[in-house]
Parts: sequence; C-alpha cells; structure tokens
Amino acid sequence: MAASSFPLHSSSNPNRSLFMSLSSPMEVILGSNVEHQMYCHLLCGLRNSDSIDAIHVPYAIGLIKAMRVLESKWKQLCDDIEKGFLCSVINDVRMRDSIVEVLGGPQPDLSNRIRLIFEKKDWGGILNKLWPNVRYIRCVTTGSMKQYYSKLKYYAGEVPLVGGDYFASECCVAINLDIKQPPDLTRFVMLPTAAYFEFLPFDLAENNVVGEETVDVCGVEVGRMYEVVVTTYRGFYRYRLGDIVRVVGFYNSSPLLEFVMRAPKTSYEIVTEGDLMAAMENFQLVLRNTMGMAIEIVEFTSSVDFSSSPKRLKIFIEVKDCDMILQDKLQESNLRKCCSDLEDSLGSIYKVQRNKGEISPLSLSVLKCGSFDRLLKLAIENGTPASQYKPPKIIRNPSIVDVLEENVIVTI
Repeated sequence: MAASSFPLHSSSNPNRSLFMSLSSPMEVILGSNVEHQMYCHLLCGLRNSDSIDAIHVPYAIGLIKAMRVLESKWKQLCDDIEKGFLCSVINDVRMRDSIVEVLGGPQPDLSNRIRLIFEKKDWGGILNKLWPNVRYIRCVTTGSMKQYYSKLKYYAGEVPLVGGDYFASECCVAINLDIKQPPDLTRFVMLPTAAYFEFLPFDLAENNVVGEETVDVCGVEVGRMYEVVVTTYRGFYRYRLGDIVRVVGFYNSSPLLEFVMRAPKTSYEIVTEGDLMAAMENFQLVLRNTMGMAIEIVEFTSSVDFSSSPKRLKIFIEVKDCDMILQDKLQESNLRKCCSDLEDSLGSIYKVQRNKGEISPLSLSVLKCGSFDRLLKLAIENGTPASQYKPPKIIRNPSIVDVLEENVIVTI
C-alpha cells in the first residue's frame, strides 16, 4: 500500500473526511489499474474544473504522466463529458458507476469549452486554462524529480509550483519551510522526533561512505554529505534509506538539509545519479542546438555492462517522436556527434576511469516510445505502489535491462 494512500484506507471518520476535498471518488482513488485511475482522475478534474483550487501529486513524474495522457486522450475525455458516460475502455464496474455519478449527465457546454482550449494546441500554461481557479501545484521536484521541473513550469504557466516535504516510506525525515523555492534552492529542516536519525559520512570523490561510524543529529557538520540512517517507531533498526544529503546549516538546532542524490550501491559504480542527471540536462541542450529542432528526451536511465571488456556504461533514452527523428539519416548522424559531448560531461569518477582505459566507450540506445511505461508496469506487478514509483536512473537488475534492450531502436 502506498504511504500516500494509507490514510484513505482507514475506516476512521477523520481520514474518511479527506475524500470530501478530493475531486475523484473513493472507487477511483483506491482502484488497481493505474492507467484507468489516471484517466478517471483527469475526467473528474475536468468535470469539476471550476471548483478545483489546487493540484497535489506525490512526485513530479506523476503529473508529467497525467499530462501525457491528457495530450493523447483529450478528445475521448471531451466526448465522455459531452455524453455524460464513460468510454468502454474502463471496465471496472464500481469505478464506472462512480464516474457516471460525478459526470451528472451530458455536459455539452462544458465539453465544448474544454475542447476549444485543446484545439488551440497551445500547451503552455494549459493547467491554468483548464482549471482557472487553481492557486498552486504541489509535488516533490528535488532529487531525480528535478528533471521534470522545467516541463512542469511550462504546463503550469503562472500557477506557482510549490515543493513537497522530505518523506520516505519508512518515516518523515524533514519538512520544507520555504515551498516556493526551485529544486536547486530547496532546503529541508530535520524533524528529530520523527525517528532516531544517524548519519554515515559520505565522500563524493570516493563515491562511498567513509567507514561505518555514524554521527547523530548533534554531530553533523555544515558542508559535509551523509547517508541517512533511521530507527523508526514501527521497528526499522538502523535502516539505511539510501539517500545522500548535504548539511547546509541549521534551523534553530535542527540540521538544514539539501537532497543530493540516491546513494550508490557500491564504490565500484562509475557514474553517480547526480552526474548522470547533469550530463543528460546538458545533452538535451546540445541536441537541440545541433539538430535544430525542439527534441525532447522523455526519460532516461543507465546501466553498466560488465560482459564487455572493459566494462561499458550504457545509457537508454526515450525521445518524443523518435521515429520521425531516426528516419532522417542526417539527424541520426548528428545524434552520433552529440554522444561525445555527453561522455565528456559524465563527471569526474567516469572521466578518471575512462582516461585510464578501464571503461569502454559510452553506448547510447534510443528506445521505442512507451518503453519506460513498461518498467512502471513491471514495478507495479512486483508490488511497488504507482504513486511511489520513481524511474530508476541507474539500473542494476539485469532482467530490467533486458526489458529495455528488447525495445531498442538504434544503438550509437
């Protein structure tokens, strides 16, 4: 069960009152089919467009996925609102009945108003156009969610994007006291009573923790990085969260934290999550300048191929309208030229090993559209709650790499 939906499963009256502030009925929120849930959330939101005053999503990726559904299915959504009935794709009877009740019969005027907005094909500020009374959009945009921030700003237009707090599935870690700050400037104040916190000193140059000796909240030093360790009231004992944070100051006596990245599993990894994200951000800019078009990298990840001698870093990317790009041989050639720029920006750990000849040249694979959605489905099948899913930036599971390899269009 997702931590974000736990209160909604409770039978207590205070928790049940949460439903009163949500646009979607309980049957949708507690549904089991993620794609159907997302479609129904959008449908309910559009039906009640004038009464929606805020949009809350656990992670930025959730809203990005919702916008992709909106872009591809807006005509069907408008048809459903116009007819006052749900399309046949949604086959859950309880979900269908609850949505029909929300729709409240045919709404041709509302459908036409929404359809006119979509037909302009101007997605900049679309959230404010569809939901004119929205005051803010709240979601986590730090860490691996940072890559979606600029796209969310594009969709949000003038609607403020506010940051979320620092929660783990195991416990609350820290709160965000200045929610208006962008990801780069977001700082979290530790909640020292939420659990017993310890910190393992982390050395970025070594890409590993320094020894096994932890320090507590009182022992952290400003400017140093640490991996967070928690002992919770529910029984987790000295559990390593796998998050690397930097202490940037103190708020009263509580450490002020900056989220840096997910911790590497071993010191042998040749690229950090932070280095990869920075390199891919630069790579997208280089692609746009070189290829002369608004190319958009939808998602990316990486893995290390140990079967190659020496080992090789493999980066997988999914590009919007990839078929159109790869049909043009000139653009494919330009893509190859950009790979060297990508490799040059992969961080100091990678560069040192590459210069020593310990790593083979970088491999870049372009995937079919929708490939990363398959990873989401696989994660859900293995028990990961959809609302808590974050696309991995470094894949260590060979079976997941195999799924991506099956969807490669071209490798450079």
